[in-house]
Amino acid sequence: MYTEFIEFGGLSLDKKTLNLIKEHQKSENSLLSPFAVNPEKSIGRKISESPDPVRSVFQIDRDRIIHTNSFRRLKHKSQVFIAPLGDHFVTRLTHTIEVAQISRTIARALRLNEDLTEAIALGHDLGHSPFGHVGETALNEIAKDGFHHSKQSVRIIEKLEKDGMGLNLNFEVIDGIKRHSKPQGEFFNKKLVEGLSLEGQVVRISDFIAYVTSDINDAIRAEILSIKDIPRSIIDSIGDKHSVRINTLVTNIIENSIDCSEKRMQSENPWIRMSAELIETVTSLRNFMFQKIYLPVSDSLVAKSSMRIIEILFEYVMENTEIIPKYLVEVSGNNYEKSTIDYITGMTDNFALRFAETLDPSLASDVFEGRI
Repeated sequence: MYTEFIEFGGLSLDKKTLNLIKEHQKSENSLLSPFAVNPEKSIGRKISESPDPVRSVFQIDRDRIIHTNSFRRLKHKSQVFIAPLGDHFVTRLTHTIEVAQISRTIARALRLNEDLTEAIALGHDLGHSPFGHVGETALNEIAKDGFHHSKQSVRIIEKLEKDGMGLNLNFEVIDGIKRHSKPQGEFFNKKLVEGLSLEGQVVRISDFIAYVTSDINDAIRAEILSIKDIPRSIIDSIGDKHSVRINTLVTNIIENSIDCSEKRMQSENPWIRMSAELIETVTSLRNFMFQKIYLPVSDSLVAKSSMRIIEILFEYVMENTEIIPKYLVEVSGNNYEKSTIDYITGMTDNFALRFAETLDPSLASDVFEGRI
């Protein structure tokens, strides 16, 4: 029996299989909320590409992110506690996986585009420097134009990955990554997410859920915080266990954002949010975490050593620009400060520490004395 095969997106599929896949994709898209981003209506990529017979445009973006060197390096980059020795502390990679998991749970419940949500979540922290936010602070003080990991994530995606070719991702993914960060203080504000897709909003709020709940665990693990130190009103509101806290926040978001799933739910311009009562609670929790954890960690001896390492690396690379990968220099238009920042940002904690140790013997094993 003769079977007709069709070349589609670089794959040879028989016509019957191809038609079935197309039907499945249309069926899935028809289940999306009218407020969701339909992959068939994506704004698209800077450089147009042929469609894929199996994956949606956002599935392709997710896969491209996962297979980058930048994504792999996240496993050796700090989250809050700098270059921890303990095996169970959150790293930038495990945080990213947690954000993706929470984001997909919310997106599915609200009938939003899970593939888009996952792609944004997996790519949102690609631009983090070594030593977490401490390293980011150091680079921000060094760079003439400043430094922020969200902008660097976009730069990696658009220009640096694939040896300077970039990933050519869709607009919606890049926009979600660009706008995921949240200012200290009040950040649950509809104006702050105006124009951002609901999927991008889901990742933005899931990022908060993932880090604030896990950071409590890590602070307890590091023995700098006890659950009893957290105000009782906060614990009574969100729960005294990690899983309960996540469940409380996620279910509250779903309940208060359910109008994002149906037009008949009255709201013409819905957004992802919590109840007013819970917003007040988690804002208090975030402020507490800044006071008791984030700011003290940033002011610790380990943090000061980390910032000094960044400074030493920057000074050395600027004086020895031949060590910068050629494609980074080309992408920056021979701007050596920019390509040096790109080079340092790509380093893991361990690579940066080993490199610095070769430059300054005083940065040997005792530089991070007291690491957890």
